[in-house]
Amino acid sequence: MKLFQCTNCKSTVVFENNTCLNCGFKLGYSSYYNKIVSLDPSAATWQVKELDGKTYEYCENYKHTVCNWLVDVSRDRKFCLACTLNRTIPHLLDDDNLKKWKHIEVAKHRLVYQLLRFRLPVVSKTIDDDKGFCFDFLEKDELPEESKGLKTGHANGVITLMIAEADPVVREQVKQQMAERYRTLLGHFRHEVGHYYWDLLIRDNPEVLADFRSIFGDESQSYADALTTHYNNGPKANWQQSFISKYASSHPWEDWAETWSHYLHLTDVLETAYNFGLKSNPKIIAKKSLKMNAAFDPYTVTDFSRIMETGIPLLFTLNSMNRSLGEDDPYPFIISKPVEKKLEFIHKLLKGIL
Repeated sequence: MKLFQCTNCKSTVVFENNTCLNCGFKLGYSSYYNKIVSLDPSAATWQVKELDGKTYEYCENYKHTVCNWLVDVSRDRKFCLACTLNRTIPHLLDDDNLKKWKHIEVAKHRLVYQLLRFRLPVVSKTIDDDKGFCFDFLEKDELPEESKGLKTGHANGVITLMIAEADPVVREQVKQQMAERYRTLLGHFRHEVGHYYWDLLIRDNPEVLADFRSIFGDESQSYADALTTHYNNGPKANWQQSFISKYASSHPWEDWAETWSHYLHLTDVLETAYNFGLKSNPKIIAKKSLKMNAAFDPYTVTDFSRIMETGIPLLFTLNSMNRSLGEDDPYPFIISKPVEKKLEFIHKLLKGIL
């Protein structure tokens, strides 16, 4: 994630801030200009010279303190790009629902930020039902009886998330039940949106689909049968050698979505490191010394080797720092050579260099 500054006092601010703690000015994010600007706290609309001089107001969801994005008033649109993606939100008269929704929106806004950095099309299904996508944030009692076990999922551009996932206790319980290494709201979003972009970028492109199958396998095999086999018998033997996770070994679609989400993890971590100017020079003598210098914007680099040569030492460093605080590894995964090849496919697809 990019590191931002208050345009009034130059203090460091972060993506979710809606007020500068130093000068008291309001803060708003422009998704078009990828910039946070300071705003007069006594006004409700602002002519923002730091952007384009047009008049802006907050997204309608600002009133719920779940969004700090700006909307051009001339476009006669109350919701920002990220919030137009919401088709269903929780009942907000319940304070617990509002608390969960806030956590969900933090993760979702970070997802949309990243999709825009990749210059991917981000269109709400409420605007374009055929090619868009949307989110349903549901409570369990809103599901039909046959779907009571649903947690998250994607179907034809609709991404469903149970709001219970925003409860860290519930999420950890499910993580233990599923024997997962990693389970976060942002991880859910990255995985599920990967299914949507597979449909959009690969499904109807014969050449890209052929390349996909040569690396991930034939997705035309029965998805339902593959998942049944996975849940009944467990992951494929020696799955660590070819897949980023156990679930990735269940079917090529899930391999794609899991690997896609990890490419987004890696890119986001690298952008954060780049914005903080991170580099490392470990005090060891080894063939691979784990030296690292995050001196590039990962969204603009075309050479995939730079992503890996910097990303692997960076992830190792992050894991080591967490252990120093008595916490689990934030990235408890091994990127094998076959997984690296899959990540490179995604990198080239997004860069248009397949």
